[in-house]
Amino acid sequence: MTLSRRGVLGLAGAIGSAGALGAAGPGGATKTGAGGVTAAADRVRTGFERLAADGYAALAGQKVGVVTNPTGITADSRHLVDVLHADERVDLVAVFGPEHGFRGTAQAGDSEGASRDPATGLPVYDTYDKSGQKLADVFLAAGVDTVVFDIQDVGARFYTYIWTLYDCMRAAALADKAVVVLDRPNPVGGRRAAGPVLERPYASFVGREPIALAHGMTAAELARLFNGEFLTDRPVRLRTVAMSGWRRESFFDETGLPWVPPSPNMPTPDTALAYAGTCLFEGTNLSEGRGTTTPFEVVGAEGIDRRWAEAANALGLPGVWFREAYFTPAFSKHVGKVCGGVRLIVHDREAFDPVRAGIGLLITARRVWSGFGWRTDHWIDKLTGSDRVRTLVDAGADVDEVAGDWAAGLARFGAVRAGYLLYP
Repeated sequence: MTLSRRGVLGLAGAIGSAGALGAAGPGGATKTGAGGVTAAADRVRTGFERLAADGYAALAGQKVGVVTNPTGITADSRHLVDVLHADERVDLVAVFGPEHGFRGTAQAGDSEGASRDPATGLPVYDTYDKSGQKLADVFLAAGVDTVVFDIQDVGARFYTYIWTLYDCMRAAALADKAVVVLDRPNPVGGRRAAGPVLERPYASFVGREPIALAHGMTAAELARLFNGEFLTDRPVRLRTVAMSGWRRESFFDETGLPWVPPSPNMPTPDTALAYAGTCLFEGTNLSEGRGTTTPFEVVGAEGIDRRWAEAANALGLPGVWFREAYFTPAFSKHVGKVCGGVRLIVHDREAFDPVRAGIGLLITARRVWSGFGWRTDHWIDKLTGSDRVRTLVDAGADVDEVAGDWAAGLARFGAVRAGYLLYP
């Protein structure tokens, strides 16, 4: 039997995504593939690669729609939508774009809207700010049988892609569609959960359900938890395709995979490492570094000087130093203004706790800068999952007191979390 050009391209995509970027030499040596990414025989294989290696059996006979963005790539940096569309074994009929859009061009709190993908001709539907029956209607209009989710997460509760997954699962159940989650690494590792657990009265798109601020899970693990704990009234027909080769202690630069910024202000894995702590400054009048080349690694405002870094270092928080820093945001808060503040220097990733670091920075910023203020809408309560962090910081609590307040809830979440983990 001969293959059409579409079939040949698809077969090449499956082979490329299932295999290593470069062949291992004698003694397990590696070769470097496109983009300088080193491919070892034991590098991480994503859920998509394992799906492809299985001949897309999980999608056989179904009309498929994919929820993805620029991070949905193969190990040699081709986009999975291009690979799936070119393969005659998959009936790909639609693409669904999350916050920031399918192509990732929109800033925070925005999307690209509906369009048609110029590369494949597929319709692209906008899922941002849609949930429940409204999102179910999108799946019905798209004519899909199965919704595939493949997006790189960064491990923090308020990073919205995991709630896009949650909303898609709930909507797919309403529309009687199946969901397949293709797993990718948690770039900051998955050794433990950290930070406060959300309280339901504070639920929003930056936290739909009570999970820890730094959840320490992958997308597939979260999908299993969502279905088992929060969608019990109407669970979705869920299938997860796990990675191979990933371990909970692994950081992203140890996976052998190429990094694609999951959103415009998440340029590197180092950004992701700090994000669960410094994104808390979205709830204040300080800049969280948006509009700079190192968002979430620098925070500050006009009028802050070296005293903040000195106070933060005096806390003795493990794994991190705070350096006096100055920057001028090109957009977002304090645009065009020279800001003083701190830059986080993480010198021991295993010891570093980003949530405790973020709390320490909030406490010391309030102490040393008279201009410190919370956003008037108390957005910090949405980010932390209750009003407790804000009220404790305002009351003069130290880092241990704030962290102690969430300890019991975190322990309960940890016990639940353990039942849904997929990796050692």
